[in-house]
Amino acid sequence: MTTPCFSPTPEKDFSLNFSLLHADHCLLIVNKPSRLLSVPGRGEDKQDCLIRRVQADYPDALIVHRLDFDTSGLLVLARGKEMHRRLSILFQDRKVDKRYVAVVAGELAPECGEVCLPLIVDWPNRPRHIVDFATGKPSLTRYRVHSYDSQRQCSRVELTPETGRTHQLRVHMQALGHPILGDSLYADAASLAKADRLLLHAEYLAFAHPETDERLNFDCPAPF
Repeated sequence: MTTPCFSPTPEKDFSLNFSLLHADHCLLIVNKPSRLLSVPGRGEDKQDCLIRRVQADYPDALIVHRLDFDTSGLLVLARGKEMHRRLSILFQDRKVDKRYVAVVAGELAPECGEVCLPLIVDWPNRPRHIVDFATGKPSLTRYRVHSYDSQRQCSRVELTPETGRTHQLRVHMQALGHPILGDSLYADAASLAKADRLLLHAEYLAFAHPETDERLNFDCPAPF
């Protein structure tokens, strides 16, 4: 028995308006939509971004980590420099649990496993990254298949990055031969055409509150 892994959603559902899930005097948790930069890019056309939108309501907000332009999901923002320092240390020391959901081409076998392939930026083709055993940085992703759609020939998978390299999940899935649907950088033409956005979403975050040490857990279901 198979379960559908993707149902097309009208374009209007991919709004560029972020949603605020949590706010206190130390930090904010927001849900970033697809096709919105986390921070400003180069050029006047790349100044609209998540951090500037958030700062319109919370001027002391500072970005702690980023999601790709095409990736949606949970982001932590610090309130003030001291909280930024504390939260950044949590990420650097890998004390933040992160989980993503993606829809990838084909049927993965086995249904759970890990990808341990070193990654580095492909300088002639930036911003693409590639697997490079000579100079790449160690990168580890764990995956688990949730369902397989035999009609669309795609799988919904849970992805847990044990390291936080740029484009890690996207490159690792491509390296397995199962690119993420809608990935304009790493998917083949057929996989790119199966979705109108990158089907990658940061659905879960958990970490200790930087002031109280209370365990915080946040879930944000994927919009696909």
